[in-house]
Amino acid sequence: MNHAADHATAQVRKVAELVDEVLGATAIGTYLHGSFVLGGLKPASDVDVLVVSRRPMDDRERRALLDGLLNISGSGSPEPARPVELTVVVQSDVRPWRFPPTGDFLYGEWLRDRFEAGEPPRPEPMPDLALLITTVLTGDHPVSGPPPAEVLDRVPPADLARSSVAGLPGLLEDLDGDTRNVVLTLARVWTTLATGGIRPKDAAADWALPRLPPHRRPVLEHARQLYLTCRYSEEHWSRDLRAQVHPYVETVLTEIDRLTRR
Repeated sequence: MNHAADHATAQVRKVAELVDEVLGATAIGTYLHGSFVLGGLKPASDVDVLVVSRRPMDDRERRALLDGLLNISGSGSPEPARPVELTVVVQSDVRPWRFPPTGDFLYGEWLRDRFEAGEPPRPEPMPDLALLITTVLTGDHPVSGPPPAEVLDRVPPADLARSSVAGLPGLLEDLDGDTRNVVLTLARVWTTLATGGIRPKDAAADWALPRLPPHRRPVLEHARQLYLTCRYSEEHWSRDLRAQVHPYVETVLTEIDRLTRR
């Protein structure tokens, strides 16, 4: 295990300890997803964790979990740390499965300013839980609790497709500020709709690149290279590449629209 993976594993332990401290026996299981189980962590990868709970959290638990995550994740940690994305879902909200699912709690580093200024996360519809649960089941990597297949239902392919598309409006709002992630996520949505599977972002780019017109490939090639080699703070786009981002987006959205209309 390399040094970066050692740090990430230690961070996962801290998250698991926090969940146990706050939720105790209320938590049925804690599971890794995202890059940790799909192709391995990259320099800018989050530590992605799903907690399956027996009941909704109360206000005290929400505050305690949020305060702990603010001190473990990303810039809040006293030592170098990856951003943590932690989702808590009540088992009865997703088993038996129905769409759209409801999440009980979502922490992400991109929400830090909001959480530091206001209230803890509240329950809300989370369509992308379909993708998350599918990744948890595929990765089969419990940090605590039983195997995920004993806790979660599989998501039907139609709901996986609906989930992929549901997040597009919010994703596109972040295009200028989070270009690499948006470019790669669009390629992954396209890939998921076409193949029915969820691939790591670099593998989704590998699938999409030969299917793009040659003059639209440089944007995705650059995003892929950034993903494999750079942290978010090191993201750089030349003026020429930046000018090509929106045409790339329109091309991929056209393909996504074509697939959703089949």
